Formats: sequence, structure tokens, C-alpha cells
Amino acid sequence: MSKVRIMSHLIAGYPDDEGMYAAARGLVEGGAAYLEIQLPFSDPSADGPAIQKACSEVLSRGYRVAQGMKAIRDLKVLYPQVPVFIMTYANLAYCIGIESFVASAQESGAEGLIIPDLPFDADEGLNAACEKYGITSVIVAAPSMSAERIEKMTRENRPYIYAALRAGITGEQTHLDESILSFIERVRGSSRVLGGFGISTGQQAALLAPHVDAVVVGSAFVRLITSASAEGPEAITSALKEKMHKLTGCTEPS
Repeated sequence: MSKVRIMSHLIAGYPDDEGMYAAARGLVEGGAAYLEIQLPFSDPSADGPAIQKACSEVLSRGYRVAQGMKAIRDLKVLYPQVPVFIMTYANLAYCIGIESFVASAQESGAEGLIIPDLPFDADEGLNAACEKYGITSVIVAAPSMSAERIEKMTRENRPYIYAALRAGITGEQTHLDESILSFIERVRGSSRVLGGFGISTGQQAALLAPHVDAVVVGSAFVRLITSASAEGPEAITSALKEKMHKLTGCTEPS
């Protein structure tokens, strides 16, 4: 049984369809508590160079939102026990239509949506649509938020809050200190907290784990997928499964 619960980030269609399924297999077999599937976007400016490059490569093939939704449906068939969250940016949802996008996400089997640039108090109807279709709109909270805004956010009583552990981009070293842990406690309210942004080592994950429902890891997995992809799908599965065991503190498969 995993000592640390991990929300594992994947990019739909990266490095290709077969490679993405291989990556998901490694993460799930390694003990992932959640899968966060990113629909590739042309300018994911908060996501750091590894994710930006991966998204660009997927989009260069003409990858569409519908393909990403199909991939998520496939993953739910393969791993029905693992909740899947869709992460993307407002433009993709807005272009399709917020309600249509949410309906498609619900049909794919997703547990919820993480759209960082649709803030909880100006979300273009995202949360209302999610309530209508029975999925969760996850609020993204940052340490730069004022105390008043955090208080207003916690009154939303959403099932999940994504706590970004620092301002900036993912994929860089994040230092966990008392200010970060205090921030997590302030945003918690009655919500489950998903904490991430820059987590890459088992030591970081173990320090954060007692304070959150799951530790979010993204760029570290994308870099591994990139480096292993030249050796084929089995190499991707093996690399991600091994990394998961390091992050969770497990030495044996879950």
C-alpha cells in the first residue's frame, strides 16, 4: 500500500497514443491515487518547458479535444478504480462552449475539471455547469491570494482545492517550509487538498503528504516519458512505475 498518495499528471496524446497508455499503466501499477490528464494547449504558460514542449509536439500532429476525451474514456475503462481529472485552459473550454465541454468531460468519465485561468469567482459558468452534470470544478489556489479571497473561496465548500505551492511555473525546485504548510491549512476548509507545483522527489512528497489528500506531480513524469520514449512503450511503463515507487516510498509494486 502506498505511503504517499500521488496525483499523476499526463498529457493526452504524449508522446503518442500508445506511449500515453503505457505511461498511464506505469503510473497506475506504481500506485497512483488519481490521474490528471492535460488536454494539450498551445500556450500553457504556467506549466514550464517540459510540458510546453510536450503540448507543442502533440498539437503539431493536429490533435483535437475530442481525441483527448476519447483517451480519457479509454483510461476509465482500463482503470475504473482511479479517479481522473481533466486539466486544461479556459480557451479550449470556452471555444467549445462551457456547458458542452463539461458535458463531454462528464461523458468521458472524469471526476472533475482543473482549469487554472477560470477563477472560482469569475468562471464563466463553469461551476454551475459542473453541478448540473455531476462533476467537480476544482479551484486552484495560490499563495499570492489575499486572506479575504481565501476566506471567500473556502465558503464555496468545493470537494477539492488544488493548492499551487508557489507562484511561478511548474518543473522547478519547490521548497516546502512553514509558510507553505500554513497556506495549505488556510485553504483547506472542508475540501480535499491536492498539493503540487514543482514536486519531483520522494523527500518532497513525503514532507507534503501528511498535509494534503494527494501530492501532484507533473513535470517530473513528463521528463521521464520524454527520455524513455525512444526505447518504446515498455520502457515508458517501467520508468514511470519505478518513479512512482520512489515518490510513494514503496519498494515493491502496489
